[in-house]
Amino acid sequence: MRRHHDRVFAICRRLAGNDADAADATQEALIALVRGLPRFDGRASFSTWAYRVTTNACLDEMRRRKRRPDPGLPANEVQPLGQSPHLDDQTTDRLVIDQALRDLPEEFRSAVVLRDVLGLDYAEISDVLEIPPGTVRSRIARGRSHLARRLSGASTGNQTDTASVQEGSYE
Repeated sequence: MRRHHDRVFAICRRLAGNDADAADATQEALIALVRGLPRFDGRASFSTWAYRVTTNACLDEMRRRKRRPDPGLPANEVQPLGQSPHLDDQTTDRLVIDQALRDLPEEFRSAVVLRDVLGLDYAEISDVLEIPPGTVRSRIARGRSHLARRLSGASTGNQTDTASVQEGSYE
């Protein structure tokens, strides 16, 4: 588990969007991996199987969190990044990317993170998410398109109003 911890955390960090939730999701994922070892049948590589278990455990943890009350500030009360001059550009970029990833619908976020963060190929992502390769390509393309719109708006200071984008337009 020590050998895979950093990779598991990287998946959870990008899917969850922050370190605290990622740490919780990583713990759940590692527990799920250990519990699932007897069911690992070797049809896929261990890493593909581990990514699948990790992704599912992280998404399950995020769904559970959505059902709990959030003690933090509502999103519309968070201070815009431009008003925090002490943050360096790299940190600001990471925060903007994390927010853009959080705004992606779950199915697109998973596919984009597995491809662009972990570098898995389409066949591996298909195995991890248990969806056809064509669906993987579609979700990645749509996710990247959404991210590009979101990030281009962030770079000019014009945040995209995600509430005005209809959820049905992603399907």
